[in-house]
Amino acid sequence: MSAPGALLEPGPTRLLGVLNTTPDSFSDGGRFLAPGDALARGLALRAAGADVVDVGGESTRPGAGRVEAAEELRRVLPVVRALVAAGVAVSVDTTRAEVARAAVEAGAVLVNDVSGGLADPDMAATVAGLDCAYVLSHWRGPSDVMTSLATYGDVVAEVGAELAARLEAVTAAGVAAERVVLDPGLGFAKDGAHDWALLAALDELAALGRPLLVGASRKRFLGALLAGPDGAVPPPAERDAATAAVTALAAARGVWGVRVHEVAASAAAVRVATAWRAAGRIGA
Repeated sequence: MSAPGALLEPGPTRLLGVLNTTPDSFSDGGRFLAPGDALARGLALRAAGADVVDVGGESTRPGAGRVEAAEELRRVLPVVRALVAAGVAVSVDTTRAEVARAAVEAGAVLVNDVSGGLADPDMAATVAGLDCAYVLSHWRGPSDVMTSLATYGDVVAEVGAELAARLEAVTAAGVAAERVVLDPGLGFAKDGAHDWALLAALDELAALGRPLLVGASRKRFLGALLAGPDGAVPPPAERDAATAAVTALAAARGVWGVRVHEVAASAAAVRVATAWRAAGRIGA
């Protein structure tokens, strides 16, 4: 079986460790710009329990602008190659088909496309011709306008319908359905209430028939939840305990994967959730 196929086999919730090779990501922008620093971080993520290291070269934080494709490639490819050479399973976090192709040719086993193929009309056909898994996220528009697109009557029904439509579109373009993971896109054209509603409805989203990836790590809705009596919102790095709590709850619901910045606590959370679910089956 190919590495992408093995990655999507049933098993405990996978951990995707976030590695941003960007100067402007909301949580850790600028810390891992140098390839050597990025390699060290990727190895540390794996040592902490990451099943896959998710390498991104363009920020998707709210309000972020685009970088040129050449710059994204310059940031990402040396890191992908170095991590693959070190035996690390790598995904590439990109909305560009040319970056996806180059990263997979360099050894990446997964393309994590937060636009669900909408940002680049060549993405689906490109992925169809590659030996990789594909994360298809719910998306309504680029980072600089997505906040204005967070309008829903029934967020769960609408996100589910839009994900189903994108799944149909990419499979029509040749991507095998069994290689697709769906992501509800927490924080992307969503406010906090929308994010919580989607987390509470993971079973409904799972009814779409594909594995789910949850990306809640350090996001704004967790910061808002943790705000102090004076309204002060903790910075992203102080949201890891809340992130691990989401990981435990998502893993208990059987999601395929979670994407996190701090891996160790979420690895422990997955182990707890896996044991909890197993004990329930034993006692049934």
